[in-house]
Amino acid sequence: MKSLIAEDDYISARILDKLLQKWSSTHVVRNGKQAVEAVRAALETNEAYNLICLDVMMPEMDGHQALQEIRALEATKGIDKPGRVKIVMTTALDDYDAVTEAIRGQCDHFITKPIRQEKLVEVLRKLSLIP
Repeated sequence: MKSLIAEDDYISARILDKLLQKWSSTHVVRNGKQAVEAVRAALETNEAYNLICLDVMMPEMDGHQALQEIRALEATKGIDKPGRVKIVMTTALDDYDAVTEAIRGQCDHFITKPIRQEKLVEVLRKLSLIP
């Protein structure tokens, strides 16, 4: 599995990186703009990510904007729902509006921080990314 972690908080990025390393190679970026560029580059080289952990609140471009741009990139490449990357939105806010916006933006799951290993494993299994 190949994963992208878009997280501006160093500690949160390290935790996700460490948790995912058991199943995946990881690439960490610090904002939504970098996430979109990483996805664009991966699609151009036919090395798409299997999972993106996308923080909601980031500088330059927030997670909701990045989610929309990533889904638009997939659409231009003709990638429909079954073949697209699984996107898990992460946030410190347990906010109904943020969850609703993420789901409307076509994320695959939503996790509130702090991210615990058990919860991440449960989500990865639900998304059929790990056995």
